[in-house]
Amino acid sequence: MYAIVKTGGKQYRVERGQRLLIERLAVDEGANVALEPILYRSEEAVFDKAGLKNVTVTAKVLAHVRGEKLRVFKFKPKRGYKRRTGHRQDLTQIEVTGISSEKAKPAAARAGRASPASDKAPAKAAAARSKAAAAPAKAPAKAPAKAAKPKSARAPKPREEKTDDGA
Repeated sequence: MYAIVKTGGKQYRVERGQRLLIERLAVDEGANVALEPILYRSEEAVFDKAGLKNVTVTAKVLAHVRGEKLRVFKFKPKRGYKRRTGHRQDLTQIEVTGISSEKAKPAAARAGRASPASDKAPAKAAAARSKAAAAPAKAPAKAPAKAAKPKSARAPKPREEKTDDGA
């Protein structure tokens, strides 16, 4: 059983007991945090919104750390331009404490079952078609004619020929 969660603009495949580094979260160390599931997989995959409402992924914040230093070097040849800077990303270390699903049904099982709302849908579509057939057809609107472009007021200058006088 695993889930794919989204946090910090990235997606992670997580399992229970797994530790990982994610973008910094604004919570205290030791607090529990709920992660947003995108996909849940046990026997069947669940990835529709209705099924994912029943899925909860919880994690415990272990520590707030900083990533390794990245060197950024800018250089433009023949101009004497050199710049060296660095960057350390703020990260949060978490441990996934639980992935649970309450009555999460896979999308394939729901597709085969007819719901009361889906029984009404064909009747509404048939009523809409009968109204469309009874209404008189409208003539298509004509497109407006394009205005002629005005010609320029002056003609282009004639090209002068170059002559080689030898002088």
